[in-house]
Amino acid sequence: MRPIAKLLTTVLAASSLTNPMICPVAAQETKTTAERWAGDGDVPPFYRWDQPIPTRPGIMLRTATAPADVSIPAAGRAERMLYSSTDWKDAKRPTTVSGITFFPKGEPPAGGWPVIAWAHGTTGIADGCAPSVMPRSVRDTQYLGYWLDHGYAVVASDYAGLGTPGVHPYLNYRSEGISVLDAIRAALARYPELNGDKLVTVGQSQGSEGALAAAYLAPTYAPELKIRGTVATGIVAHTENVGKAAQLPSPKIYMNDADYGNSAYEILWFLGTARPLDPQETRPADYLSAGGWAMLAGAQKACFHGLLDLANEQKLPFSQFYKQPIDALERRTRAGTGFPDVHIATPVFTGTGLEDHAADPVKQYNFISAMCAAGTPVQWHYYPGKDHSGAVPASLADSPAFVSAVMAGKKPADTCAKLTPPPRS
Repeated sequence: MRPIAKLLTTVLAASSLTNPMICPVAAQETKTTAERWAGDGDVPPFYRWDQPIPTRPGIMLRTATAPADVSIPAAGRAERMLYSSTDWKDAKRPTTVSGITFFPKGEPPAGGWPVIAWAHGTTGIADGCAPSVMPRSVRDTQYLGYWLDHGYAVVASDYAGLGTPGVHPYLNYRSEGISVLDAIRAALARYPELNGDKLVTVGQSQGSEGALAAAYLAPTYAPELKIRGTVATGIVAHTENVGKAAQLPSPKIYMNDADYGNSAYEILWFLGTARPLDPQETRPADYLSAGGWAMLAGAQKACFHGLLDLANEQKLPFSQFYKQPIDALERRTRAGTGFPDVHIATPVFTGTGLEDHAADPVKQYNFISAMCAAGTPVQWHYYPGKDHSGAVPASLADSPAFVSAVMAGKKPADTCAKLTPPPRS
């Protein structure tokens, strides 16, 4: 594990954390109960909150100047944050989530900097895989740098269970969306230089689901937040409620058994997506082969690229990951983690790389088609020759105009009326 610089933490708004008339706190517990196979630990003390957690979500608990290696060159400053949130399974149970806010260089404009709420892609389930703990990838450094250079602040949640204690509910739309919305709440309350009237959610891969979920949940979970629109690339999301939407046959996943990296995705799905729905009924001992157990052990410390290396070292094909069929488990998990419907009131920009082998363009089309049928205003762009990651920078050819339009209160072009299946590049 990479050594991490010592942090100077600043506890904010102490009176609001101790005076129940200002902000109630949870009476029953002061910290998240440790859970087996959650990948907890290996993070600085900043990420552990040992006081009662406010029952109101979106309260900033502490901030700290981020170490230089987790900031990005385009940022004038970067601050880690720890804030209160809501458990996705129990609305009465408060929890803590971490993240980071990047500010543009220079002075904020009148009214404050507009906000990009960034939802990140797959990193792992271990706490040390939280994006606010690790240096950003070259792609994300350049992509987020673009928005900072153009005068947008970036509020980036780590998501529940990454950085903070407990299981990270991987590919769980509700958990991701709640984490993103409460990050926005906390940042707006803490930083007056942010413009709460100009908010756009943006995400890629797992983060596409988080960005879409934040816009979907906002009217009921955080109605005070003025989400203007969403940018989602490399969509990884699903719904069982497609209505009358045109759908194409979905390609099977993991068709190439020689692609051992599939086992890296699978352990994250088993531990973070399937098991949290019912941990007592989804026991690793009942499902995992010896190779699957090795991946489980690796996931407690290793982040996604480390898990890819481990799977390739083991030469573990997906067909040997489990020791029993998982058809029933897949059905339960899909039903328990999918969007109930996909009507989003605010405009959505979607970008798809036609060479995306991680999130097949057909599956992306099916979700976009369902959004269109549900009445969501969608603008879809696809990018020949671009893969899952490549769609992110490629989308900058089109998404800035979309963001500018929604920030100005204008309606961007809606391509639902001419939606067609994606061509193969």
